[in-house]
Amino acid sequence: MRKVVFTFLLVAFATTVGAQSIFGKWENRDEETGKVDSVIEVYEKEGKAYAKIVEITDQNRQNAVCEKCSGKNKDQKILGMNILTGLEKDGEEWSGGKILDPKNGKKYKCYIQLVEADKLKIRGYIGFSLLGRTAYWFRKK
Repeated sequence: MRKVVFTFLLVAFATTVGAQSIFGKWENRDEETGKVDSVIEVYEKEGKAYAKIVEITDQNRQNAVCEKCSGKNKDQKILGMNILTGLEKDGEEWSGGKILDPKNGKKYKCYIQLVEADKLKIRGYIGFSLLGRTAYWFRKK
């Protein structure tokens, strides 16, 4: 009986801890329609958080390139592109990195924060975080 209870508690703890992580796959939803337009995978590398686009739901945009990007991202495929780079954990949020908006090719300072187990807040800004835009990603089920 002890083994059953211990196993149950271990599985429950692991599920709770996993659900409290920013890492994994997240759905980006179109602000107007609410439909999923892409899936982003947030991953950790050398203690920092990064994210790349791993799925584009519009079949006509599978080979879309970032025409408005500059530098190494200029005219590169959006699918597979890193859009979040170098965020470090700072309390309840990850900050100090950059986010790329492939729609306009611009990079912004940003921070991300898990606001619910399945909801991630992304704040991109110029200068101060008050001057920016907030988006939410939802954990892919």
